This record gives sequence, C-alpha cells and structure tokens, in this order.
Amino acid sequence: MNMKRFILISSLLLLCAAMHAQQLTGTYLVAERDTCNLYIDYYAPNPQAAVLPDGNLKPTVLFVFGGGFVSGRRNDPYHLPWFKKLTDDGYGVVSVDYRLGLKGIPMRFDLFHLIQSAKYTKRAVDMGVEDVFAAIRFIADNSDEMGVDPNNLVISGSSAGAMISLSCALEVCSPTERTAILPEGFNFKGVMSFAGAVMSDSGLPSYKTEPAPHLLFHGTVDEAVAYNKIAFGRWGMYGSSSLVKEVFSKKGYVYNFFRYENHTHDVAGSMEATWPEQKRFLEENVIGGKRRIIDATLDDPSMPVWNNITLNDIYK
Repeated sequence: MNMKRFILISSLLLLCAAMHAQQLTGTYLVAERDTCNLYIDYYAPNPQAAVLPDGNLKPTVLFVFGGGFVSGRRNDPYHLPWFKKLTDDGYGVVSVDYRLGLKGIPMRFDLFHLIQSAKYTKRAVDMGVEDVFAAIRFIADNSDEMGVDPNNLVISGSSAGAMISLSCALEVCSPTERTAILPEGFNFKGVMSFAGAVMSDSGLPSYKTEPAPHLLFHGTVDEAVAYNKIAFGRWGMYGSSSLVKEVFSKKGYVYNFFRYENHTHDVAGSMEATWPEQKRFLEENVIGGKRRIIDATLDDPSMPVWNNITLNDIYK
C-alpha cells in the first residue's frame, strides 16, 4: 500500500470514528464493586426525531453487551453503527457495564460437570442482573441531569447480555432481593433479545405479572445459547423458542419472534441487520401499545453469517 493511499484510508477511519464519538453524551460511574468499577455510556437521541406527536419522548434503549461472561465491553466499536441507527431515529442509548462472572472460571460441559457449570452460569447472570439494576437506580436518581426517563426504558442485550436482559425482565415481574433497588412500580417498556435465554435453577420460568413486550431473535442451530432448552432437574437454560412455546404463547404475553433457519450464534450480532424489525416493534408494540404477535421462521440470505461458535469455543 502506497503512503498516499494509507493516509487516505487512515483519515477516513478517523473520520468515521469521530462521527461515532460525537454520539457519546456522557460517561457515568454507577457503582464500585470489589473487582471493578461499573460505568454507563449515554448516547443522546436526535432531538428532532425523539419527540412523539403527543409530546412524549421515545424510549431509551438500555444495552447489555455479550461475550460469554468472560469478555466484551460497553463501548465496543462494533456496536456504534447500531447505536447511531437508534439515536438517529430518536431513541437514546445507555450502554452498561457488568461484572464478567465467568472470567477465570473453569467451565466444562461433560455429563459430570454440567450441573456445576450451570451453577456458575446462573451466578454470572445474577451478578449481571444486579449490576444492570444498579444502572437503572443510577438513571432514576440522576434522570434530570441525564435527560433520561427511568420509566421509559427498553432493555436489550446480545448473547450473555441477552441472558441478563431476559432475566432482568423476569425478575421485575417476579421480584427477588435484587429488585429492591429499583424504583417503586418499575417495569420495562420492552425487551429486545439477540440470541438469549433464561438460566433457571427452579425449572420453567414463571412470571407473576405480565412482562413487557419481547422481541426475540435466534438462530435455529445455535450451539452457544440454547435456541430451545437444555434442562436437567430444576436446572435449565430456556432459550427463545422454549420461552415462546412453553410460556408466552400459553399465557397470551406479547412477543415478536424471528427464527433464523440454519443460523448459529451469529444472530447475537445481528443488531444492524434486523433494524427494520426492531423499528417496527418499537413503534407498534412499545410506543403504540399494540398487542401485535409475530412468530416467523426466516431463511434470509442477507443475514450476516459467522463461523459456528460452541460453548467449548468460548470457554476453551
């Protein structure tokens, strides 16, 4: 590569980075844990698109990154183009930190270690839920400064972050000791899960009150986060298909489920590719309050494809 071309490409990359950096409105310290400090990043919405015809504001999307509970970060550049789609369309974004509860933990998935690995995973999810709830408490306490309404949040997550997000939504409806930190009467306006599941130590997830509308994306041959379920006694990982079949459809809860035929865990990174479905969900189900239910199986050649990722790949 000649020097002029190198300089041109470098300048373009810096320009793109600068464009993305302009979205960042503020970074806030949320909590100090024994192992790390937890921060959130706030990306303010385009003010011309944020106000609805009735004068109310569009919701803010609370995003929880993925990485198998061993890696990932709230400000990964990979997510910035998707954040920009949201903010351009009038949705603020709060990207949150959480403790990586499986980092350094020996994970094995043979028959003799499955229960122990499930316990480790459940503990990691619970830690993530606690940290996300701390972020919500911070937003509630600093809503005027941030300009974010804590009663108008849509939680969203990818992979491990989707598992945390789904568990946050479950615990809000079936309170635990972790929900005590939340504002009184708190609930999410919506949930968006990219290849997520609920990790349970008490069998099939049960919601004491109706959950917020859920938007679920999952590959039908995902080998990292169960598409259906993996259950053994009271322990289980209940994926998107299991949640819809065994809980949401039976209870009449509102959901949009997009099943991607023959896709693996690549759906966890499909935020940009599935933006049209998110936009319609946000506009009709979340803002419009429609009880619109979708269950679609798609064979979409335009969807990005990754190499297959298994649990052994993540924790080798």
